[in-house]
Amino acid sequence: PPAGDGKPERLADLAGRIAACTRCGLCAGRRNPVPGEGDPDTRILFIGEAPGADEDQQGRPFVGAAGQLLERMILAMGFRREQVFIANVLKCRPPGNRTPEPGEVAACLPWLEHQVAVIAPAVICTLGNTPLKALRPEAAGITRERGRRFLWRDIPVIPTFHPSYLLRNEAAKKPCWEDLKLVLAELGLTPPRRGS
Repeated sequence: PPAGDGKPERLADLAGRIAACTRCGLCAGRRNPVPGEGDPDTRILFIGEAPGADEDQQGRPFVGAAGQLLERMILAMGFRREQVFIANVLKCRPPGNRTPEPGEVAACLPWLEHQVAVIAPAVICTLGNTPLKALRPEAAGITRERGRRFLWRDIPVIPTFHPSYLLRNEAAKKPCWEDLKLVLAELGLTPPRRGS
């Protein structure tokens, strides 16, 4: 990475501002905000929905069962978790892991926009319905839209299923793998081995 690009510092500054954020009521119930983590110079940004209980506990995204599956998905693509960046639309956990409300998404989305501006990924992969709708409000549900490329802030976006959905729906893993191959194709890459 080029020296002095300031990306790690800028992301750390954003994380500090996220930790102090009171734009919506979720700040009252959070244990730890979850700004996101990964390589500031990555070409791939994964965007999930919101932190769950494990994430709220640790202040890190995707650390539970869905996170373990996401790590396997990333490995199948030929990367390690540390080589990508993982963030959520919401930085604080909704009570009982309920779906984020539109007002919460609207309040939190500027943080994600700042992160995307700093990281400047070559491709974004959204996981599940919430990030898809956050970036493309007119989109139909994820089942219809998965694998359909669109541009957001001039960056190609490939929507696919959320790992927690894949844990409940084994049959969705194959189409998800097709979507991840589209993410790789945006980078001019092919998967190193057969995905599971």
